[in-house]
Amino acid sequence: MTVGLFIPCYVNQFYSNAAKATLQLLQKLGVEVVYPPKQTCCGQPMANSGFEHLSQGCSDLFIENFSAFEYIVAPSASCVLHVKDHLTSQTNPELALSIRSKVFELVEFLTDVLKVEKLDATFPHKVGLHHSCHGLRGLYLSQMSELNAPPFSKPQHLLNMVKGLEQISLDRSDECCGFGGTFCIAEEAVSVKMGKDRVNDHIKSGAEYITSSDLSCLMHLEGILHRNNEKVKVIHIAEILNATL
Repeated sequence: MTVGLFIPCYVNQFYSNAAKATLQLLQKLGVEVVYPPKQTCCGQPMANSGFEHLSQGCSDLFIENFSAFEYIVAPSASCVLHVKDHLTSQTNPELALSIRSKVFELVEFLTDVLKVEKLDATFPHKVGLHHSCHGLRGLYLSQMSELNAPPFSKPQHLLNMVKGLEQISLDRSDECCGFGGTFCIAEEAVSVKMGKDRVNDHIKSGAEYITSSDLSCLMHLEGILHRNNEKVKVIHIAEILNATL
């Protein structure tokens, strides 16, 4: 099995440890990983701002970089969902559609493709799990609380395999953090208030760390934690699943 490692631009620039942990974790699980060095932004910021027609160059480059791989894996639910739903090609639309079906967020790849049931990881801390909206309602990584349906959580399933980790219970486990990409710029006050609510829920519940499959949400929450001089830290789920003493 050969995987093309897709590292979104903001992960590459600000959270390289999460990218490295994703690579190392996949390699530990016996996956051959290739990182195409010419990859850039997938085009999500432009598309979310109403300028999807200007992001064709991003789509074309993504296709050029990743079309040859059996699977494409990324540590970012929002970027993966954008590629799954919006990747297009004016010259080869069939190829674009086939790539859409091969791209996976890390958690869903571990649970749905590799079907991981055991991890050699240790993280002796109290951890709160933040479900990003893209991961929850776009990729269906967990059951939505508003549905009268049996509960499940793919990230929770993986975290349960980590030695020493204690998952805390939250009052509103799948509430939006308010980041929303460009929403946090257009509606700054609303975004910050939503983020403070999520941070306070984790603090009240005794979390030492907040984790998620989406670093964009964690970046938003980290900013609020930092401004308020809180001791709680953020960490991408790949770093926990790859952690050892």
